[in-house]
Amino acid sequence: MQTLKKRLAWIRLFLILLFSISAIWLALLSQKSGYIQTAIQQSTYTVTAGTANGTIYDRNGTPLVNATTTYQAVVSPTAEAVEALLPHVLDKTSFLSSVEQGMPFVCEIDTAEIDCADVTILEIPERYAVPVLAQHLIGYTADGVGVSGIEAAFDNILRSETSRWSVTFSVDGTSGVLSGDNLQIRYGANPTYGVITTLDADIQRLCETAGASLEKGCIIVMEVNSGDILGMASFPCYSVDNLSAALEDENSPLINRALYAYPVGSIFKLVTATCAKESGIAYRFQYDCTGVISIGTQEFHCNDRSGHGIQNMLEAMRSSCNPYFIALSQELSAITLLNMAKSLGFGEEIVLASGITALSGTLPTVSQLNIPAKRANFCFGQGILTATPLQIARMTCAIAGDGSLPMGRLILGITENGREILNEEEAAFESGISEETAAFLRTLMCYAASSEDFEGCPKYLAMGAKTSTAQTGRYDENGVEYCDGWVTAFFPSQSPKYVVTVLAEDDGYGNDCASPVLREIAAGIMALESP
Repeated sequence: MQTLKKRLAWIRLFLILLFSISAIWLALLSQKSGYIQTAIQQSTYTVTAGTANGTIYDRNGTPLVNATTTYQAVVSPTAEAVEALLPHVLDKTSFLSSVEQGMPFVCEIDTAEIDCADVTILEIPERYAVPVLAQHLIGYTADGVGVSGIEAAFDNILRSETSRWSVTFSVDGTSGVLSGDNLQIRYGANPTYGVITTLDADIQRLCETAGASLEKGCIIVMEVNSGDILGMASFPCYSVDNLSAALEDENSPLINRALYAYPVGSIFKLVTATCAKESGIAYRFQYDCTGVISIGTQEFHCNDRSGHGIQNMLEAMRSSCNPYFIALSQELSAITLLNMAKSLGFGEEIVLASGITALSGTLPTVSQLNIPAKRANFCFGQGILTATPLQIARMTCAIAGDGSLPMGRLILGITENGREILNEEEAAFESGISEETAAFLRTLMCYAASSEDFEGCPKYLAMGAKTSTAQTGRYDENGVEYCDGWVTAFFPSQSPKYVVTVLAEDDGYGNDCASPVLREIAAGIMALESP
């Protein structure tokens, strides 16, 4: 009996040992399987150095994005790599932090001349140069999606493919980078497909350089015959890398002021002159300006408080005589004035692309204009009237051309290679005014621009122009009213090709703050045309 008990005890002990050994073996086997699986999963490690999406071009095929490149270093963090790269790294703090992680990473450097086996240099297209050309029109992206401007309007085209630059490393089972020439380098290609705009990069650059003097404002350059937008710049600009600062800036840099509505001022006298021409009284109407005119119980003053004396329309346009045009407005019906403003594009919203829309501005009603004092305000661009700089540029194109009012074109079409345009958007026009009336208005504007006091005309270039100083109804802490300075012009005068409209927001007299900007742009454009 004792012998049996001893045998059973030995068998029990044997089984316990057997099960224990089996458990340990299974655990070791499971752990080994995990190591094998890890080695399989982590046999390679890929670092993406950069990506590129579709390109936005100017009318000549010049890229407006992807136009510059950066040097990106893909680094295996060895002592040799750190020593070679450190003098050329743009962000040293981030670089040293990445080195401490011990895994391959990417950093931006200032040269391609790095001689180190643990560093791979890739030249990557940079989406936005600094500063961004035509920033308010181009817009920006966030998390790979277009948020504003052309980036948003054509997001499906521009993001239809992504070109990628990357380096793949071989690693061991513990994620250590294996030494040797076992890198797999993927070279992307700068995408040629994208969107061709009407912009001219050289003219756009002129606008942004000349407009640097504007604290707030905008510039538009249009081609007379097509209504194509050759340049459009808004000020101030903003940084895509610091949008929170732009949102908090009281000058609202995110607004595209070329598409925003403002009081117009004396430029609107061109509309009143158009009504007079088509009503048959333009040539015969004269007025003796004494410096003030009374309409009912309200007095309106001239810019020259001593008066201009007897004025015809040609002289009144050059001197910008308010009493003349107020007296003229009383000879015109409210409906005639309102309809003429609409014929020249006032009160009309303009869609340049999806999400890029110029406001309609505001127009008075016929019943309001039937009140003589309100009609007086309207005839020289004050009262509730507002308009966008784009509307003013369109009107000037109609005057400079055959009277047809261009809709304004920003996008020519889609492209696969940056040169050929697919499904080109045709330039569109509205009826506008008659060719004879347009020629009459050109004469008025050319006479105004020929004044020796006009600051907008460069030497050896004749142009037609009209300035404005528009009251805003807003005042500074000293009780001085803010005024928006305007000028709109076409040139050359004998065969108009270009229209330039400048707005200097809250900056005073148009001839003082806007005209010098016009002069610089006009001179620059003509220099571009010189052989």
